[in-house]
Amino acid sequence: MNRSPAGAVVTGAGRGLGRLIAAALVERGHRVLVTDVDEDAARATAGELGPDVLWAAVDVRDEVQVAAARDRIVTEAGLLDVWVNNAGVLVTGPAWEQSPDVRRLMVEVNALGTVNGTVAAIEAMRDTGGHIVNVVSLAGLTAVPGEAVYAASKHAAIGFSLSALADLRLAGIKEIDISCVCPDGIWTPMLHDKLDDPASALSFSGKLLMPEEVVTAVRKVLDRPRPVTAVPGWRGLQVRVADAFPSFGLRAFSLAVSQGRRVQRRMLAKAARHG
Repeated sequence: MNRSPAGAVVTGAGRGLGRLIAAALVERGHRVLVTDVDEDAARATAGELGPDVLWAAVDVRDEVQVAAARDRIVTEAGLLDVWVNNAGVLVTGPAWEQSPDVRRLMVEVNALGTVNGTVAAIEAMRDTGGHIVNVVSLAGLTAVPGEAVYAASKHAAIGFSLSALADLRLAGIKEIDISCVCPDGIWTPMLHDKLDDPASALSFSGKLLMPEEVVTAVRKVLDRPRPVTAVPGWRGLQVRVADAFPSFGLRAFSLAVSQGRRVQRRMLAKAARHG
């Protein structure tokens, strides 16, 4: 779309990756609405990013709150150009050891939140076009021991995103793009307290990404939309092979988990030396 940047919304933008994505959109000239379930975090981030940055407390599980955020950015910026579904929750451990409330939280934030944000954005973009970026995870592309419910929620998010994109194209709507960014483990607050958690070992088994690397991937898909982008690319190929051959993948997981635990121990030791 060859037009000046307009309104943009980022969910889960009070801290971590979401905050950096919001900052990148501000740099690109968008009028940004920072949303987060934590009102104080949303307000603080907006204040730090600039006087024209808006904020709102939004629980992505609540479609009324999501729609209100959509309506506000359209009112303030004239039209909605970019919507980034970034809000996510990760709780590790076997599903049978998690409480029903924890399982429901992950499914509702990660999957239903993506549905709510995408649908709200499409309703605003139907006449003007726009780009929806859904931050998913490599966990949306393959099995993840120790993160079964999280992986299920991310599979749902990517399945919905690609199906919704197909529906848009079949309806003759070519001006709305949906791009899924699927990063490996990211060194954000979501993983900061997982170094001594064996159930999260797989998140440490590949290339532990810095948030800026994922922001770079988001910038790239904003310039050139792609339905699915794995970060890093080689890990995307690796997990797709494992997913294509489930029996092989299940046998290989023990090696990946062992590698992840070695990385966790190394990072714990390094933290102790510098603590």
